[in-house]
Amino acid sequence: MPTIHAGTLTYSLSTEHPLPIVRSDAPTTYHPVPMRLPDPLALRELSSLLRDPVFRGRGVPHGDGRPVLLVPGFLSGDWALVVLHGWLERIGYHAYMSGIYFNVRASEHMVAGLRHRLGEIQATDPSRVTLVGHSRGGLLAKVLAQRRPDAIEQVIALGAPLADQSDITPLTQAAVGVVRTANEIGFGLRMRSEGRFAYDLAQAPAVPTTSIYTRADDVVNFRSCIRPDIPSIAVWGSHNGLVSNPEVYRLLGRLLARPRRVAREVDGPRGVRRDGRDRRHPRAAEPR
Repeated sequence: MPTIHAGTLTYSLSTEHPLPIVRSDAPTTYHPVPMRLPDPLALRELSSLLRDPVFRGRGVPHGDGRPVLLVPGFLSGDWALVVLHGWLERIGYHAYMSGIYFNVRASEHMVAGLRHRLGEIQATDPSRVTLVGHSRGGLLAKVLAQRRPDAIEQVIALGAPLADQSDITPLTQAAVGVVRTANEIGFGLRMRSEGRFAYDLAQAPAVPTTSIYTRADDVVNFRSCIRPDIPSIAVWGSHNGLVSNPEVYRLLGRLLARPRRVAREVDGPRGVRRDGRDRRHPRAAEPR
């Protein structure tokens, strides 16, 4: 089986071995480097994917039909995830688009839309939904899982700065500034005043969460994708190429095939039961 080398980390893609876990307490302050323009089309990764057997479903476990919701990244939309959506359908999962045309609105507005989409999916399939989010989509997925852990199976973030969402390249910072101004002028929404979103993002994951990142990321500082409380896996390629990278597809195939989580009495905020009653003071929370 092929292996991947990430720094001093070497691991096999064989399904007989567990996934590697990288944990780091390194600071995530972005250090200026010679600016490289992002490759929006990710042609290198896409051409590799089309030639790779994994694109035809070989070498990955067949899915069991569980629902998977795809969340696009900043300045992107569902159109950027068409290839990934088709692949997930072919290997046996029910893949759903988010309904996002351009991921540019304030975070709380985007999370509200995803929550509505989650409700639509569960109206036809009550199973827990797996969230796969690219870049900013990974941040939205993580926060949604914090607020609806009972409805989420797991979160898989691709190139998402989970440790510090502001740790991005100067070019990306300029784009964020333009979008922030547009939100404030057009919708009266202040992206700086998203304290609740930032708080939920910083909390320990409420459901199993995995971060897949690339050290050659040309949009975010790859160190911001690494948190000590979230397993992280490094792959080759560019930031935009993570949605069409054959190595990412192999990892997705293995992560999605994990056994379903067992329903627990407590599956939400600490001390609160699934029926909404407080375990510490059950009578106080019962309806009268």
